[in-house]
Amino acid sequence: MNRPANVAVVGFGNAGRTFHAPLIAAEPRLTLHTIVSSRPDEVAAVWPGVRGAPSLEAALDDPAIDLVVLATPDPLHAAQARAALNAGKAVVVDKPFALTHADAARVVELARSRGLLLSVFHNRRWDADFLALKDVIAGGRLGRVVTVETRYDRHRPAVRDRWREGPGGGVWLDLAPHLIDQMLVLFGRPLGVTCDLSIQREGGLSPDRAHATLRYADGLRVELNAAMLIAAPDVRFAVHGTQGSWLKSGLDVQEDQLKAGMPVGAPGWGVDPAPAVFVDGETGARSPAPGPAGDYPAFYAGIAAALRGEGPNPVPPEQALEVMEIIDAGLESDRRRAEVQIPANHS
Repeated sequence: MNRPANVAVVGFGNAGRTFHAPLIAAEPRLTLHTIVSSRPDEVAAVWPGVRGAPSLEAALDDPAIDLVVLATPDPLHAAQARAALNAGKAVVVDKPFALTHADAARVVELARSRGLLLSVFHNRRWDADFLALKDVIAGGRLGRVVTVETRYDRHRPAVRDRWREGPGGGVWLDLAPHLIDQMLVLFGRPLGVTCDLSIQREGGLSPDRAHATLRYADGLRVELNAAMLIAAPDVRFAVHGTQGSWLKSGLDVQEDQLKAGMPVGAPGWGVDPAPAVFVDGETGARSPAPGPAGDYPAFYAGIAAALRGEGPNPVPPEQALEVMEIIDAGLESDRRRAEVQIPANHS
């Protein structure tokens, strides 16, 4: 495919409007062709040159569409991905991939059988802080990593009337995929998962606090945390090794930049205003540990290259399946109140 690939974004809520549409439009090898939404006037106001469509079916019936991006509620992901693949379209699914590992696995098998690109939008692989952490671990400055605490906290004391917070939703499905994917990239598959989910807000219908431990060999333990009643999100990462510690507070700025309408890739894009701190294990001395800028555009640059056969899928579906495996294991652990072991090889 030498021409820019035509993309249909399905859904114009936060994911479609804030993340996918601007990032797709900024990639020269992709064309933001269609947005599927029940609010066509809103779409036209924001993207006047983009075609609106009333339904997924209308987009799938359009032979001009090459790639379908599903920015829809989580319960729709698996069925819509199968429909798009059966229509011969390449597919990007927003996280979480599906509600269960089994649902996601069926989508992966269909994509394989049809020979079509399938990817999942694990964009936080390109957070500035995560890119910096990858670099500091690879450089050996921490020594052997023994303990990782990673958090995704918010302060939202009022329960919102939205599907993410309804029955079957909650932070384990909404926020934990980000944390899990990052840790799988760094350390691979854990040996076991222990998870505790709870509802802390009055009137809550789904877990608004999640705490999980990923158990690895050689004593490595990774603590995952996500909560909706944390007013002081002072810890994003606390990573401890045999030679020192790496501490980071605050979230990546790219989401806020997108919400503010900053042009993708503009000066200052993705630059971390509060770089991490390295604590030397011998002296206790603290020093700034800046890293690269965040790079969400890299995801769709990778998708564009993969569609042309010029590069690898930036998030292969097999990797997204492993995230779903940990999600399922966490739910089972919470039900059993015990660790769930992760097999060395999964089907």
